[in-house]
Amino acid sequence: MRATVTQLAQKTNTKQACDQLAYPRSSYYRQQQARPAVTEPRPVPPPPPRALPPAEQDTVRDLLNSERFADSSPRQMYGTLLDEGHYLCSVSTMYRILKANEEVRERRNQKRHPAYQKPELLATGPNQVWSWDITKLRGPVPHVYYYMYCILDIFSRYVVGYMIASRELATLARQLVADSCAKQGIEPAQLILHADRGSSMTSKTLALLLADLGVGKSHSRPYTSDDNPFSEAQFKTMKYRPDYPDRFGSPQDARNWAHPFIHWYNNEHRHTSLGLMTPATVHYGLASELTVQRQVTLQAAYKKNPERFVKGLPTPPRLPTAVWINPPLEKEAQSS
Repeated sequence: MRATVTQLAQKTNTKQACDQLAYPRSSYYRQQQARPAVTEPRPVPPPPPRALPPAEQDTVRDLLNSERFADSSPRQMYGTLLDEGHYLCSVSTMYRILKANEEVRERRNQKRHPAYQKPELLATGPNQVWSWDITKLRGPVPHVYYYMYCILDIFSRYVVGYMIASRELATLARQLVADSCAKQGIEPAQLILHADRGSSMTSKTLALLLADLGVGKSHSRPYTSDDNPFSEAQFKTMKYRPDYPDRFGSPQDARNWAHPFIHWYNNEHRHTSLGLMTPATVHYGLASELTVQRQVTLQAAYKKNPERFVKGLPTPPRLPTAVWINPPLEKEAQSS
């Protein structure tokens, strides 16, 4: 377009040429004054005369990273050397040297956190994997709490044991686990107990008990609540109940409320993930019988009014055959 405007301007003038071609004169003039692109590389400017020579920069860097000053900031090293009668360079120059070598943030050899392995636990029936946790219950006044210990079977969602206490102690956790294992008749090498990394969960007291009982232990990764999803979901169900109080007056008040809740949760609450059955039904092996009974009921309804079932004979909700904590990637792909 600029070339066309130039050709027409030679016959008339620039204004008329731009008006006829509807081309802005400002753009035309700006393009006429544009500098040609520089093809030659620009010369590298010489270093400032006050800059430290490369040899002195290496000396400063080696001293900053030395065993003596590796844990000190450049300002600390600067002051220490001044007290000893030495001056190498300014503090800002020290930072420039570190920045040029990408060493500004951290120069120390630090202990690295271990790479925690993601727990992958599978339960194909009750009493194979238990999950447990402790949640706070608000007391009568601020900063007063009671603690609910709760152990859950991840396959059946059945609460196999719980306790409410005024403190979080490893000895109480040990007592609850021992009583729950005895009540459920747990045999050695039958069960894995999964929990997060709280002080009670990782205590030596509980670890010795699990070793004596032949119960395997598993822990969540730090700061990863998704590694213990079943206990978290059970506590959410509890605290979102309509009758859940804002505060409990005493530990006994909390126990009086928790006892009917646990009974409801185990024997009346129907889980979608359990085929709309209660945890007690699945935990104690009554699910197959109930499934047959449900199928008979659905067949009778279908026989009576088949036109209402456009997809044919209905079937009862399916029961899970396997429950995972962090299924492997191939299992997730198959399920999706």
